[in-house]
Amino acid sequence: MLFRSSKVKFRAIQGEILSQESEAIVLYIGEDDILSHEFIYEANNNLENCLSDMASQGQLTGKKGELTLIHTLGHINPKRLLIVGLGKESDLSLDVIRNASAQFARRLRSIGIQRAHTIVPQANMNQIQPSQIAVAITEGALLGLYNFRKHTGKADADGSKLDEIVFVDKPSDRLETFSESIRIGTINAEATILARDMVNQPANFMTPSIMAQIASDIAKSNTLDLEIFSSSDLSKLKMGGLLGVAKGTLEPPKFIIIKYSGDPDNPSNNIGILGKGITFDTGGISLKSAAGMVEMKGDMAGAAAAIASMQAIGKLRPKINVICMVAATENMPSGSAQKPGDVLTTFSGKTVEVDNTDAEGRLVLADALGYASALGLNRVIDIATLTGAIITSLGDVYTGGFTNDQEFWSQLMESSVRTGEKFWLMPMHEDYKRQNISDVADIKNSGGRKAGSITAAHFLAEFVEDMKWIHLDIAGTSTSDRLTGYTIKGATGCPTRTIVQLICSLGNDS
Repeated sequence: MLFRSSKVKFRAIQGEILSQESEAIVLYIGEDDILSHEFIYEANNNLENCLSDMASQGQLTGKKGELTLIHTLGHINPKRLLIVGLGKESDLSLDVIRNASAQFARRLRSIGIQRAHTIVPQANMNQIQPSQIAVAITEGALLGLYNFRKHTGKADADGSKLDEIVFVDKPSDRLETFSESIRIGTINAEATILARDMVNQPANFMTPSIMAQIASDIAKSNTLDLEIFSSSDLSKLKMGGLLGVAKGTLEPPKFIIIKYSGDPDNPSNNIGILGKGITFDTGGISLKSAAGMVEMKGDMAGAAAAIASMQAIGKLRPKINVICMVAATENMPSGSAQKPGDVLTTFSGKTVEVDNTDAEGRLVLADALGYASALGLNRVIDIATLTGAIITSLGDVYTGGFTNDQEFWSQLMESSVRTGEKFWLMPMHEDYKRQNISDVADIKNSGGRKAGSITAAHFLAEFVEDMKWIHLDIAGTSTSDRLTGYTIKGATGCPTRTIVQLICSLGNDS
């Protein structure tokens, strides 16, 4: 199984941060009033006004992303003081804290620190709850230290000597709260790490069968129910979308269902999380270019986020019923592959003209959405690397969102404030639907180049029936080409943390 528990551990203790016999302590400042931040004034006095002198010379500014390492030379118990800049108080958010945590954790690792101590900053924190800050620091450090070396000679080493980060807090009555924050932050980060690992795996190590085995392992370890439909099961269910895409590959397709019953006495309190699981996408007969195919091992990022979310849900146990469904297959060209112009019948009974075999994600999701409706789900979110068009629209910063229910969307956006993952609501005007009209079937699977992400969403909407529905197109945000804060080059794990936060919020409200 891919699951990796975090090598860096967090814990909370009672005490004074400046009294710790520590290799390094981490404190925080902002641009507004540097010496007013917690323990900075006291540290400055003990260090013979070193900090105020540096501030007056412009060497300590508190700007966002600034890291200042000071050797204390015996003036205080900790050997080193690492000061982290958080920027202006008016701009402060949980994501600023999360990114700062990733940066200081990497700095501690780079200088060989094994155990560091820090605080949960509260002064000048823009009214952010301390418990949320502790979650963000935990997530940021664990995600910022992530690497993927499974297939290198250093597969068993993470390049890190950093073993532990300890929150130090003077009031003893908050230790239990911070310990719970550490637990939640670790669960969220480890789920995101699982999603990252799944997407970063080469396609020969992430087939539909391997994905099904990962789902099975998660279900067993978290007391979740599991069903896996094979090709014969899919034929009986008449899932023509998934079977059509799978016609060209030797790898057997899988339809994976993970169920969590958090509110068994209220079955209508439910939500479905659907993931597109194309474990490698050549485009099929409508073949991609060589350059366009390079990153297509990641075309299952939606499935990875859905499965990883269930790992976190299984540990957090919110009061809501959750069903995860993943439609997994490769999309390959061969003598048996579906062809442009073919007509297939989906689970719902609607027929689809295959205008372009490279528009395969919406075909497998059509079956998943139809099955979700048949199960009586009230709310459903599908997650998919669905279109290149969304990258043209939003780049790699925002995930494109589409919905038929504004209240449901608002709940997702409230959760995103906590997680820092960004979403932008796209239009779904009825005029776009005409691009999907087929002359030979109920609908065709490609509306052409114009407004491609919108016409793809309209295609999916045809299979939603009466459910409240959100479609998340993560084609731009599922991977990153650079290191930025807690976002590492490669798979991001987006939108795992937001999905988990939303489900837990819905569970708390039930």
